[in-house]
Amino acid sequence: MNFELSDEHIMLRKMFQEFAKHELEQSAASRDEAEEWDMQLWQQLAELGAAGMAIPEVDGGAGVDDISYIIALEELAKVDASISVALLAHHSLVCRSLQRYGSAELKKLYLPKLAQGAGIGAFCLRDEGAQDGSGDLQTTARLCGDEWLINGQKQFVINGSCADVYLVLAQTSKGAGKQGVTAFVVERDCPGLTIGRKISKLGIRSTSITDVKFQDCRVSTRNILGTVDEGYSLAKEAIELARNGLAAQAVGIAQGALEKAVLYAKERVQFGKPIAELQAIQFMLADMATQIEAARLLVYQSTWLQDEGYAVQIDGEINCVDCLTFASRISMEAATNAVQIHGGYGYMKEYAVERYMRDAQFMRFNDALSNML
Repeated sequence: MNFELSDEHIMLRKMFQEFAKHELEQSAASRDEAEEWDMQLWQQLAELGAAGMAIPEVDGGAGVDDISYIIALEELAKVDASISVALLAHHSLVCRSLQRYGSAELKKLYLPKLAQGAGIGAFCLRDEGAQDGSGDLQTTARLCGDEWLINGQKQFVINGSCADVYLVLAQTSKGAGKQGVTAFVVERDCPGLTIGRKISKLGIRSTSITDVKFQDCRVSTRNILGTVDEGYSLAKEAIELARNGLAAQAVGIAQGALEKAVLYAKERVQFGKPIAELQAIQFMLADMATQIEAARLLVYQSTWLQDEGYAVQIDGEINCVDCLTFASRISMEAATNAVQIHGGYGYMKEYAVERYMRDAQFMRFNDALSNML
């Protein structure tokens, strides 16, 4: 792998840096406080081509490589992890699944709209009261003629209240567990689909996360993604392929926390000089920077392997599971250190580092994302 980014990658990084600085940074704290999803920001992001970055052009996407997509997620998370998480759920879990497993008819019907950002996707996996790792779904789909009748309730659905298209996992073969799960594409206006409770969160607060309910929700057989009873493997692959994106977001949060800490250390004067001149602070910042760069390179290597068509997990090689485990830990450590460098101010909401620390905790939980399957 050539570790030097191409001119195109550098230009793309600069573009998302500028967008984050001018469009996200000023309102990030207020949106976090209000737990408010901003549809206008999503539309602006879509205008940059972010909604379908790594989706082939023939399917309505921008057709860039996965490294470009990872860079975008990192730069967005560096300023506002909430919108980066919303993008990942839409792109990696929904658009990618449609592109890889959708029939020609399904892709034509939904993918261009989603890839161009005219609609938002949500991934409905976890059932209410589900046990992690069990694979048993309480949401069911029963065949009635040429339609499937979906009943159940999904929890913790990212983009739940703002999505136009839902990718829903339901049990189609009773008693078959993971081998009896099917994936369905369900439109928001489908009769019987309702948005449940809005979930208040510690971090990524301006991302919409809700419950989604299905009561006798009728879906055509053409809206099956993949084949009947093979939805589990589809969902597992989608989550595995999303891990690099989560790891990139963890790196972005860590980098954002580091930059805030450096800026504060240069401005904060103690004992007649900026605390940035104190050796203890310098050691802390240097260690943060080193660990973040190591995590970034792990993410890039794992993404490069994915881009080159290697398996998601490769024995003896760095893979997306390893890089997420490391990056999520570094993210939390960097954010915590940034709060410590700020002293008492780091505990105050007027300083962004307390938000970075809360957002970093989300990445730690998502290191165990596969436990949902």
